[in-house]
Amino acid sequence: MSHLQNSRRLFQGCVDDYSAVATGPGHPLFFPTVHKGLQPPAVFLKSTRIFRTVVRWVFFPLMVLLIFGHASAQESSQLFKDDKNVPWHIVADEITYDDKMKVYTGTGQVVITKKNKNLSADYVLFDQSTMEVSADGHVVMTVGENILTGSRMEMNLDAETGTVYDGTIFLQENHFYIKGDKIQKVGEDSYTADKASVSSCDGDQPAWKITGRNLKITVEGYGVVKHAALWAKKVPVLYTPYLVFPAKLKRQSGLLAPQFGYDDRKGAVYLQPLYWAINESSDATFYSHFMSQRGEKLGAEYRYVLDEQSKGTLMFDFLDDRKVDDGSPGSDQWGFDGDDVLRPNSDRYWFRAKHDQALPSGFLARLDIDYVSDQDYLREFQYGYNGFDETRAYFNKVFGRELDEYDNPVRLNRLNVNRNWSLYSLNAELRWYDDVINRRQSETDDTLQQLPAITFDGAKQKILTSPFYFDLKSEYTYFYSEDALRGHRGDVYPRLYLPYRFRNYFSFEPSVGVRETVWHFDKDEDGPSDKSTLNRNMYDVKVDLSSEIYHIFNLNGEGVQRIKHTVMPQIIYDYIPEKDQSEFPLFDSLDRIERKNIVTYSLTNTLTSKSGTPTENRATPPTDKLVNDDRYKPLTHTYNQFCWFKLEQSYDIDKANEDDPEPFSPINIRLQIFPRKYFAIDADADWSHYDSAFRSRNVALTLWDPRGDKLFVSHRYKIDASESVYTDLHLKISDSLSVVAEYERDIFNGNNLKSGLGFLYETQCWSFYTKYLKEGDDQKIGFMIELRGIGGVGSK
Repeated sequence: MSHLQNSRRLFQGCVDDYSAVATGPGHPLFFPTVHKGLQPPAVFLKSTRIFRTVVRWVFFPLMVLLIFGHASAQESSQLFKDDKNVPWHIVADEITYDDKMKVYTGTGQVVITKKNKNLSADYVLFDQSTMEVSADGHVVMTVGENILTGSRMEMNLDAETGTVYDGTIFLQENHFYIKGDKIQKVGEDSYTADKASVSSCDGDQPAWKITGRNLKITVEGYGVVKHAALWAKKVPVLYTPYLVFPAKLKRQSGLLAPQFGYDDRKGAVYLQPLYWAINESSDATFYSHFMSQRGEKLGAEYRYVLDEQSKGTLMFDFLDDRKVDDGSPGSDQWGFDGDDVLRPNSDRYWFRAKHDQALPSGFLARLDIDYVSDQDYLREFQYGYNGFDETRAYFNKVFGRELDEYDNPVRLNRLNVNRNWSLYSLNAELRWYDDVINRRQSETDDTLQQLPAITFDGAKQKILTSPFYFDLKSEYTYFYSEDALRGHRGDVYPRLYLPYRFRNYFSFEPSVGVRETVWHFDKDEDGPSDKSTLNRNMYDVKVDLSSEIYHIFNLNGEGVQRIKHTVMPQIIYDYIPEKDQSEFPLFDSLDRIERKNIVTYSLTNTLTSKSGTPTENRATPPTDKLVNDDRYKPLTHTYNQFCWFKLEQSYDIDKANEDDPEPFSPINIRLQIFPRKYFAIDADADWSHYDSAFRSRNVALTLWDPRGDKLFVSHRYKIDASESVYTDLHLKISDSLSVVAEYERDIFNGNNLKSGLGFLYETQCWSFYTKYLKEGDDQKIGFMIELRGIGGVGSK
């Protein structure tokens, strides 16, 4: 059964169990539920059928909207969901009945309502013998936020046909206006309009509109319109004499808006996507990406949903590249700056996929695949519909997992199975690190894979009724390599705590951790080891002493009532004894745990604001009745930690005992300011009192205003290594015109990395965007024209 049929039957089924109670003129008619077998009076049956038939007119705007692929079955079906336990209400200045003619007449501010449905007119007439109804004068029907208006409406309830004159339909979802001089319902699922126009612009003279004549639409079928034209104000821009389009409530297959532009590396670019709605739980998109200098890149995406927790997406692109970077004269222009690895292959591709699968007993499986042809591919195709940025954003939004950075030649592929309990968690993974450069250009592969990596962890928790707490970290990993070391490693690391708090003055928490690590080898680089199994046992001690001092400032302002200033001094002592670990393998950092004898002290300041009107300042509600009034409802307070500042330094006792000239670490400074309005700062730095200079510093500043202006500036510095600055500006020249600019410079090497300038012109219902961007020697020009509610054409 189609969504349309479902909606219709739900709506029809809700009116057959009501009866009418007559009231005098100007009073509402209330229709309570009656017992089965009783027939409701004719006046109510006719009134409710008037309304339910009129509601169907909402289908027409949804059909027109589907021309542009922006209506969904789920959204539209919500308009027709009805509750048969809820009665109808009708109000009119005067209601009369002519028994001889069998005609009911409602005059003066006639209103028929039920939940979020409402029909009003100056005059309503219903002929019981012919089942015809007419509404005249300021006819307005609302369903949710969608509105239909007209000067007059005529309807035959038996045939379910009729006409609305001077009709205008407003769809809130996409802010669409659909107008017609005479909109007719000519059949159960068919509609016509002599003259029709569609626009998302407010006002009698829209900035753009699409017009047509002799519009005919069949729901869950097709529509035909003659002399379709796109207008800009009063100027026709595009015209087609005959247009056929699908008019179905379900997702529609067809061409999507293309992207095009120009690029120094690719030449003229045109990217055309084709969408295929396979069924209700899966769809696909195919891409044809033409580049005048590089050839045509083909791509495909397949998306599916199995249940609420199980879903997946597969994506694949392929290009037979006309340009290579093989070291021949002139080929270096097809590589990238800072990349000293050649790219001689012309067959280029990228396969990526993510899948989530619910398993029995609360387990969940996740699959991530990221397989690319060469180290330059993701840099080459970072932008666009199926580029790296769009793919990463989509994966993060749908699956909550991202991809490795586009310039990372080692791509992680994994299969994860996990289960979480209240205090414990289990993760089992197969991790395959695909080293693209090594795979293509080396005869040996010493990349370490983890097949599998299993962790079982326990959160910090109390041991029965004792004062002690414990937590647990444990893992088992099998390291596999084609041409290097292979072996098993198991590690168990429980920790015991004894926290103590002296009133409100300070907290003292000593803890001790015990670690047991076992290795078992399959082989090493030189052949079988003399010892196939090794083990290591270690312990560490930690003491944490902290306090918290705070003061509350009462401001009693309109926006902020109070500010809490908290100061937290903390001293942590970490001790790990020295252990000879030279005989152990080196798979990762866990195999080399260095001696530690360090005291770390820090001072943290936080400022937290409290906003909202306290309950005691609210009006006292009356005691004689229940009142639903915001004046009597307590507001929830809003807390905002708008400033966080921390100073931290460590003292290495071993370095001091060895007469090291620098036992003190640089002072680490971290600052975050976010007062919710106008500006935000995020900064960190390492300052050496030995050099009286910063060894590193990073600061990011964001400024904005209510008008829409925004400036972002970041500066990064590391002594004798790097220094760069990046800025991004969005400046509103007027309510409609904005300037966008960005600039990035490598100060350390004296190179400009990126520079761009663009303009954005926005109105209520359309926008135009254009930008010039230069990255290294690559120059790009892009633009986008977007009509609100329909989509855009171009490339950003």
